[in-house]
Amino acid sequence: MGFQRIMGLHVSDTAEYQRYREAMMPILTRYGGSFGYDFEVSKVLKSKTEHHINRVFTIEFPSQTVMDTFFNDPEYLVVKQRHFMYSVSHATVIGLHETTL
Repeated sequence: MGFQRIMGLHVSDTAEYQRYREAMMPILTRYGGSFGYDFEVSKVLKSKTEHHINRVFTIEFPSQTVMDTFFNDPEYLVVKQRHFMYSVSHATVIGLHETTL
């Protein structure tokens, strides 16, 4: 079993967001995590949030515990503060679930 988070973001600075992705990938890989799907979205037809979404992706981990540990990792938090906070104006958790992959 694995664990997957489906996210919707409003990326406000694509260059800075790319730097975030590049900086966080080695940390993500160390935890056995990966991105499954990744979409740039031009039009949202229905949403449960008032915030704009222009990026949707899945991020996958071996378990929910590993996912939680990754998102609390001090090295990851530095990368998040340095890049994510300046490139994403809003993040929406669309779904969390166990996977069979």
